[in-house]
Amino acid sequence: MTTTLPARYADLDRLMGLMTGDEKHGPSATSTLDVLWVLYDRVLKISPQTVDDPRRDRFVLSKGHGPMAYYAVLAAKGFLTEQALPTFGAFDSALGHHPDRQLIDGVEFSSGSLGHGLPTSVGLAHGLRAQRNPAHVYCLIGDAEFDEGSNSEAVVYAGSVGLGNLTAIVIDNRSASHGWRGGIGRRFETESWLVHEVSGRDHDALYAALTDARPDRPSVVVARVEPKR
Repeated sequence: MTTTLPARYADLDRLMGLMTGDEKHGPSATSTLDVLWVLYDRVLKISPQTVDDPRRDRFVLSKGHGPMAYYAVLAAKGFLTEQALPTFGAFDSALGHHPDRQLIDGVEFSSGSLGHGLPTSVGLAHGLRAQRNPAHVYCLIGDAEFDEGSNSEAVVYAGSVGLGNLTAIVIDNRSASHGWRGGIGRRFETESWLVHEVSGRDHDALYAALTDARPDRPSVVVARVEPKR
């Protein structure tokens, strides 16, 4: 486990504490916190100054319910002001219970209904490849969301056409109703994806997995997460 964390990471709990009113989705938010931080701090080629750059990396939060961790990371990285966080969920706030790409700089995808993010990411990655754009697409989904049939179709297609500019991250906190025989990673491996299985709290392991890509096949990082205590 990483022992020395960046100073701004240590501030994320306080930033999340500024948002109230969706406590039932608290575990959903905290389960994504470390992955989101590693993505925005060390992996994604995007900043508040490059949100309109065609060559920016794309991040799709398919697991859109419980977005407090996402908003906290965006605020820590300058995409949002800290003053906006206490307005979370208010009638006239940009920070809804699901992120809206029309209202927040840096948000690529308005998520809500489960099972839409990965298929959308496959389309994004395919389009970028057709344009010979070097940008990479990262999509975060939940293990329960992976029960949706649309995700299985996306996994099959992305593997068959070798989308090397696509990385999926599955947060595995064992909340799925059905699960997958042999584990989630086995499902991706069968369709020719590069598979990494790591602790979802280990920043160095996450970074290594997220940056290990192949030009001829998509990759997936299965991030196992225990609830924060």
